[in-house]
Amino acid sequence: MPALERIRVYPVKGFDGVDVDAADVLDGGTIEGDREFAFFDADGTVLNGKRSALVHELTTDLDSDSGAFVVETPTGGTKRFDLSREHDRAEAWFGDYFDADLTLRRDVDRGFVDRREMGPSVVSTATLEAIATWFDELTVDGVRRRLRANVEISGVPAFWEDRFVGPDTPAFEVGDVRFEGVTSCGRCVVPGRDPDTGAVTPDFRERFVEKRRETFPEWADASAFEHFFTAMLIADVPEPDRGRRLRVGDLVTVSGAE
Repeated sequence: MPALERIRVYPVKGFDGVDVDAADVLDGGTIEGDREFAFFDADGTVLNGKRSALVHELTTDLDSDSGAFVVETPTGGTKRFDLSREHDRAEAWFGDYFDADLTLRRDVDRGFVDRREMGPSVVSTATLEAIATWFDELTVDGVRRRLRANVEISGVPAFWEDRFVGPDTPAFEVGDVRFEGVTSCGRCVVPGRDPDTGAVTPDFRERFVEKRRETFPEWADASAFEHFFTAMLIADVPEPDRGRRLRVGDLVTVSGAE
């Protein structure tokens, strides 16, 4: 039976995600704790893996007890930051590491998601498993870390999420939270890099597009996709359902579009 397999949020935009058992949908339509913080350079450009491959050198986590943002460097050193209180200290350390003048910003209403007018990203476990078979060196968790989705659905076929892209498509509910598809996520350079080392997977885009075209599901509307270098649904949670809670294990049902 389709169910919510995983909720993953990214406390600081561009860095590693953390799994949570439950999370509220914010009034802005995104998920609580997702991209709540972000570093910006002097030109107002966000720091992420698209801008700097050095991001991949750092392993980050969130201490579930203290809420501290934990950073491990390639040499094994560890730093801990209370990002809500230690802006200056975090800006100084990360600025030194990335050799940039960085400002840490916080948005508790929506987070610094790429598509700020949209909501959570959704992928099926089967999609991750399918993509992993396209590349000899990829694992399922490696694909999960490359695509960086918020919501993962199990008990459905690969590319199940594609059926919600385009006009007159159905919606789906996760527990009592309605998700309406907006667009399939066009990918950038980040999925083509090893999430631990930043090393580029040779011919990643070409191989991905070839296999995506070959395996494009019959239930999806191909005319709604601009190209085949896409994976993962960007969804919208309607305003009446915002403020409700998502929980791992919630059942998933498909309904007609309103």
